[in-house]
Amino acid sequence: MSTNTAFWDWIANRYSRQAVGDETSYRKKLRDSQQYFDTKSRVLEFGCGTGSTAIHHAPAVGHIHATDISSQMLAIAQAKARDAALTNISFEQTSLPELNSPNESWDAVLAMSILHLVEDKEAEIARVYELLKPGGVFISSTICIGDGGVGFKLLAPIFKWIPLLPAIGVFSQQQLISTMEFAGFTIEHTWQPGNDKAVFIVARKPE
Repeated sequence: MSTNTAFWDWIANRYSRQAVGDETSYRKKLRDSQQYFDTKSRVLEFGCGTGSTAIHHAPAVGHIHATDISSQMLAIAQAKARDAALTNISFEQTSLPELNSPNESWDAVLAMSILHLVEDKEAEIARVYELLKPGGVFISSTICIGDGGVGFKLLAPIFKWIPLLPAIGVFSQQQLISTMEFAGFTIEHTWQPGNDKAVFIVARKPE
């Protein structure tokens, strides 16, 4: 399990009380994602945080399995799912590389605000490709710091040397897309609500 677990456990309660920074864009991403689901879909989300996205999608799918490295984030997510009386959602404390799941067993994989926080995005994206059924979709929303201001590009690598803080990956939108295409995905849809905003990408594994 990542050494960043302590950081996410530490901020879990505060994180759960924060309002969504751009509610309009978040709601659009939820709506656009659901165009790729049906009531039989098996959906995996990694880096689920306190579960808001998974809980929103649960009524629209067959089953959603939401994972995170933080036990405190998951405890909040599980409480929210119980309050919503959802029976088709499950949670697991694990990272994507450590997830015990057969290949080609998911119709969709979600990675919302997580790819810039993983240690090896190339390996994680390749693992997503393995986990998806042929024709399945990989839906992500990612801050691409490489397209942002010079100051933060220089500051981001320093974060990895500060105790507890997660490392932040510096890459551009085009580099992210190229990584997905190299893994075998076809890019089906991209959307960015504005400069320095997270880019929303739907990538499909060929049949």
